[in-house]
Amino acid sequence: MRVMIAEDSVLLREGLTGIFTRFGCEVVAAVGSADELLRAIAGGVPDVVVVDVRMPPNYHDEGLRAAIQLRGEYPRLGILVLSQFVEEAAAGELLEAGTRGVGYLLKDRIGRISQFVEAVREVAAGGTVIDPDVIHRLLVHHRAHDPLDALSPREREVLALVAEGRSNSAIAQRLYVSEAAVAKHVTSVYTKLDLGPDADDHRRVLAALTFLRSR
Repeated sequence: MRVMIAEDSVLLREGLTGIFTRFGCEVVAAVGSADELLRAIAGGVPDVVVVDVRMPPNYHDEGLRAAIQLRGEYPRLGILVLSQFVEEAAAGELLEAGTRGVGYLLKDRIGRISQFVEAVREVAAGGTVIDPDVIHRLLVHHRAHDPLDALSPREREVLALVAEGRSNSAIAQRLYVSEAAVAKHVTSVYTKLDLGPDADDHRRVLAALTFLRSR
């Protein structure tokens, strides 16, 4: 297994290199920033990249941004993201980019060396490995922040029909209301789901997807 490491902590980066080498893996590059990762991978794509979420220069989400970019450029590349803490937004955004060959683990898991290496191998082979604590937080976050909670019963009803692909006119006939009333409800749904100014067809699709994901 060919591994590329992107971790700004020199000690952790060297530790990971030693772990992978001991387990018979080839570490093709070990870098300290997201920019260095992108440059290194241009010279040859490994089986899997292990990358920290927060990296220089701002220590915000540079590693995550690089991981998502690599997912788009190299769909078969395994990506394992490491994080010091559970970051629901980062985990959710990574998974939205695709679940094949993807992993998200807390750095605490590295201490269980054999299990950690096995998780990296699974991601490299196209599997999905998500830290149990991350899964728990994502589930709690989803239950506590269901975007449909902000909608009125009538707005939910309208959105359900939108998700079925019905036009405003068809919805009006189904609910025995005016088309103008339906249009008003749809606009309210856009506002409450935070779907800002955009092409109406685009917002309609996004609203329908939000409804289907929340079921």
